[in-house]
Amino acid sequence: MGRPAAAATALLCQLGLSAAIQWLGLAGSGVAWNESQHCRLLVPEQVQLCRRNLEVMPSVVRAARRTLALCQQSFADMRWNCSSIQRAPSFGPELLTGTREAAFVHALAAAAVAQGIARSCASGELPLCSCGPGPAEPPETGSRWALGAAFTDGSARAAPGATPGLRAVNRHNGAVGRAVLRDSLDTRCKCHGVSGSCSVRTCWKGLPDLGEIASDLKSRYLAALRVTHRLVGPRKQLIPKEGDARPVTEMDLVYLINSPDYCTPNPQLGSLGTQDRPCNRSSVGSDSCDLLCCGRGYNTYTEEVQERCHCRYRWCCSVVCRRCRRSLDRHVCK
Repeated sequence: MGRPAAAATALLCQLGLSAAIQWLGLAGSGVAWNESQHCRLLVPEQVQLCRRNLEVMPSVVRAARRTLALCQQSFADMRWNCSSIQRAPSFGPELLTGTREAAFVHALAAAAVAQGIARSCASGELPLCSCGPGPAEPPETGSRWALGAAFTDGSARAAPGATPGLRAVNRHNGAVGRAVLRDSLDTRCKCHGVSGSCSVRTCWKGLPDLGEIASDLKSRYLAALRVTHRLVGPRKQLIPKEGDARPVTEMDLVYLINSPDYCTPNPQLGSLGTQDRPCNRSSVGSDSCDLLCCGRGYNTYTEEVQERCHCRYRWCCSVVCRRCRRSLDRHVCK
């Protein structure tokens, strides 16, 4: 990814779609973007910007799909397994009330949009990915920087039922996702010269895999800070809820309220419970039957499976296998 695409990453990721994650509902849309059918799925403040920038929207749809898939992969072995994200844009309370889980989703969504648009720029799919002014420079009227600011402001205002504190937390966590992506860029070089002498090198910044970003953000989720939105001097800031906690940094995920334990169903809290979830009896991690089943115990049943066995190479050129049956013990939470 060259500097134009790097600038597009910083610029276009600020479309503001991370501030109100209802846009993840676009995951069910076709990548072939139709103005009349798809722009109306966004909040009113985003509709006009969508119609004027249709070329960006297929990248956003792909980012939504990647966000949904990676969230569920990242939390597959935990009590909260991100399955509720499939209901986007009709999220449950746990993704609308400033929880740790909402912090992770906002950060991952922001990183996915940034990475998706940068890849589209680098591949030539997305036009007009010029370097433009940087984030610290004043945007030119009508530039993509100005567009990004407008989209961010619009989506933040439109977040349904959001308090100023919740909007501040969502914006902060979205910025963390983009910062993790930015800091994960690696330098890649190609040598030029006679017989590979490397007398001249061309170098560029390469995008990391989004799965790596999701793994990093999950670590930050586990270490997230509970904060409050309080007046400090002339303006309100996010400060730790506990007085002895370390200060909030730009790389910390933050949340406003504690999450439920997700052990039992509670629609008011967004908990689906863990009954009938498969668990690992031999594990000591989050997928262990002790932790995942919340002390309720588990049921064991035997399942017979068929698999390839006794494989041998046959000249030329194939592998021939037999089909064998074997029994497996499965464990599910009570």
